[in-house]
Amino acid sequence: MLGIDSSTQSSKAVLVDADDGTVVDQATAPHPPGTEVDPRSWLTAVDTVTAALLDRAEALSVGGQQHGMVALDGEGEPVRPALLWNDTRSAAEAAALIEEYGGPEACAEAVGSVLVASFTVSKLRWLRDHEPEHAARVERVLLPHDYVSAHLAEPGSPAFTDRGDASGTGYYSAREERWRPDLLESALGRPAALPDVVAPGAVAGKARGGQPLAAGTGDNMAAALGMDLAPGDVLVSIGTSGVASTVSRTPVVDGTGTVTCFGDATGGYLPMVTTMNAARILDLQAALLGVDHDELAELALSAPAGANGLTLLPYYGGERTPNRPGATGTWSGLRPTTTRADLARAAYEALLCSLADAVDHLSDRVPEQGRLLLVGGAARSVAVRALAPAILGRPVVVPPAGEYVALGAARQAAWALAGTPDPPSWPARGAELLEADPQPEVRERYAELRARTESWT
Repeated sequence: MLGIDSSTQSSKAVLVDADDGTVVDQATAPHPPGTEVDPRSWLTAVDTVTAALLDRAEALSVGGQQHGMVALDGEGEPVRPALLWNDTRSAAEAAALIEEYGGPEACAEAVGSVLVASFTVSKLRWLRDHEPEHAARVERVLLPHDYVSAHLAEPGSPAFTDRGDASGTGYYSAREERWRPDLLESALGRPAALPDVVAPGAVAGKARGGQPLAAGTGDNMAAALGMDLAPGDVLVSIGTSGVASTVSRTPVVDGTGTVTCFGDATGGYLPMVTTMNAARILDLQAALLGVDHDELAELALSAPAGANGLTLLPYYGGERTPNRPGATGTWSGLRPTTTRADLARAAYEALLCSLADAVDHLSDRVPEQGRLLLVGGAARSVAVRALAPAILGRPVVVPPAGEYVALGAARQAAWALAGTPDPPSWPARGAELLEADPQPEVRERYAELRARTESWT
């Protein structure tokens, strides 16, 4: 089985054994940086990572970054670079659309979530208002994973998606299992064709090599499938974004907009809380201190809990939770005695306090409690592992390092190939259990700074 992860930063592909999910081979290729990207660069990257793997695959599927707007003309060419989930220019348009939907509660009832700048529909409204010449050329709107899937499909195949990724557009109702083309047309100012929505576990079509091609899904849905999350489990992922997600048998409607609720890749629901700033908090701190990540972790662990009173709100690129799209990073407690170790420690504590807030918001809406799992590139950091259970306030399970979005896509491909009612059951790999005494005082100081700066943005 071939699973592909077309993420914000790169394309990754894993070839796995359909019987037990063992990774046989894998490849990766970078994507251009930025919050708007020519989507054709993703096709170049996916061709690179699948070049030596595609012919060896029995079936394949694509997981991709959610929300991105890929607007195509009548010839199937992009009318402009794709706007990615972390592009905040459409924050005002999101607010306007919420009012048009009838307010936050009505918006959450209609599409499962209260809109923010990340959602595709907000970006379409921005396109209408700021680039009308481009909006006038739009004939079809796809999500990033749809666009990559279409590239891998046999020529002439209809475009397709799945309910999970579709539910992050702002013009699809996962509860009603249908597109809302009226909402798309209202946002864009004109109708546009939408991809077919393929049922969970179904074959969407054939790949260029003739293999079955599954529907694919959004990256968070694919990760949940790759991790085999059970109801009540909370998955915390530290990548470009920070995400706390769980699976639910029923939809969660949160009119505050804190918890967004998408469809998952199996027919259920995936409530989640998302931050825009996660691993890049550590990237920036390492760059500012002139150290690598191992040295940053060593510095952080040499400082005491609370970083000698230094606190950080790490809203470097604006923020989604809390919804402060125009925010910037805020440091508090700098003194003549502040050390490099304090600066490093505060960055880790800020990251984990932000994620702890996300977990709490999710638990308020989905009280069933299971495991707390930690994944993502930053989960390999010794400082993250040491501090996570202390700041999150409960034991943390760290699965083996792996490309779980790509693994989830591969599991979906195996499911489509098998034609069974449920995804294949693959054995769990060894995991590490992390425990530490809780440090609620760190979160209290972080919360005080957050409350103090609410009126600033």
